[in-house]
Amino acid sequence: MKIVLATHNEGKIREFRKAFAGIGWEAVPVSDVSDAPDPEETGTTFEENALQKAHYYAKATGLPVLSDDSGIVADILGDKPGIYSARYAGHHGDDEANNQKLIRDLAPYTGEDRKGHYVCVVALVWPDGRELTAEGSCYGIIRDFYQGTGGFGYDPLFYLPEYGKTMAELPMEEKNKISHRGRALRKLLAKLADEPMD
Repeated sequence: MKIVLATHNEGKIREFRKAFAGIGWEAVPVSDVSDAPDPEETGTTFEENALQKAHYYAKATGLPVLSDDSGIVADILGDKPGIYSARYAGHHGDDEANNQKLIRDLAPYTGEDRKGHYVCVVALVWPDGRELTAEGSCYGIIRDFYQGTGGFGYDPLFYLPEYGKTMAELPMEEKNKISHRGRALRKLLAKLADEPMD
């Protein structure tokens, strides 16, 4: 079974490929099978955005598509950056600018006020319109300095007290076990086990 990954993010592509290889599915980036322009994300929730992208590319490619929408939420900021995490500083995918803006916005706060969580919703959509979704979260503290060189996005700022490390310091295997994306993927794969494979 071939599945299209509706992302250009190399970090996500690695994580998704590994997960689907475990059930014998070949996961290919959308850039390998389609030159359709990226859709605009107009949803107001992670789930709406994930489904929107998956339906768009399932129609464009005629193949099952996995999409996700994910982000980081700083509780004290009223759920920001949230669905705007990838473009928090204004330009999509500029990790450094996004991290620096979050550091600035959280500057007045310390301790428990810096609690936050990652959220991920994954959506799998077939060309016939069938869809599956799952959500995962991971909780921690958003720090104001970088630690670790792994991961991507806000990972160097996202500290996990129970591990004594940031997300960017965890090996990929460990990160996949506890990350919002890893948790959402495992829930989705469990649902998929109950779905017909045609």
